[in-house]
Amino acid sequence: MTRLIAPRLALASCVRAFLVRDTTGCAPLTPGQRLNRFPAAPMCSVVWTISGELEAAAPGLTLADVRMPSVLFGGPRSLPLVSYNPGPVHSFVLMFYPSALHALTGIAMGPLLDQFQLFEVLFDAEWQALSQAVLAAPDDEARVALVESFLAPRWQVARQRDDQPASAIQDWVRRLGVQAASNGLASGARNIERRIKAWAGQPMRTLLRMRRAEQLFLDERDAMLKGNISWSDIAAQGGYADQAHFCREVRDITGLSPTELARASRDDESYWIYRIWS
Repeated sequence: MTRLIAPRLALASCVRAFLVRDTTGCAPLTPGQRLNRFPAAPMCSVVWTISGELEAAAPGLTLADVRMPSVLFGGPRSLPLVSYNPGPVHSFVLMFYPSALHALTGIAMGPLLDQFQLFEVLFDAEWQALSQAVLAAPDDEARVALVESFLAPRWQVARQRDDQPASAIQDWVRRLGVQAASNGLASGARNIERRIKAWAGQPMRTLLRMRRAEQLFLDERDAMLKGNISWSDIAAQGGYADQAHFCREVRDITGLSPTELARASRDDESYWIYRIWS
């Protein structure tokens, strides 16, 4: 059972989504099907392993042990990520816009790029109490309700303080750039880029690349899954210099060429995130 759950509207500029992956009630998966393959992404996340185990399966993970703790914070990622479940697992993931989490906590995102950290190292007692409540909750609906009740009043304060919009974000990356340029007296290019990296963990150029690739994937996902698509047309539609440019960026973000990604998204269980993302 895999679900992508949208947050309530008041949190849409803070929380990108809740993600649930539960294989505890299905037939045993093969080792290859127990891999989880994620693209590079600007979001940061809190990962709760409700039951089962989660292991690192690719380089770039900084914990001493390959086996992950039950609660883990992951920063924005510039590289694809692979994890592994030795057996059935139930995971609950909270995905934040990194600038929103920075506004809520003051945590700088730049040092956390491509990093995983123990939750208790970064978050205070109130957040840790929330984390324990999420682990103990009876079901995923209760977990969503707990997180939203915790975040809503805090986000209302942070949004007002940092001039965050009250409605859902239509273009988070573009708004981030505008906010960085208008924040404070020092508005030179270096200061703007420094703010963006502190808030989002990655430079604006990288964020724009990821946003463009994600939007193209969302627009063309059905055609990709059916295998009925022209990559040269997609490259032109997305504003890439040529098809080779498009293919390089897709490989940088996902680890696969567009053709390989289309096949894997359709046929390979370990690419489940691509099938449900919207």
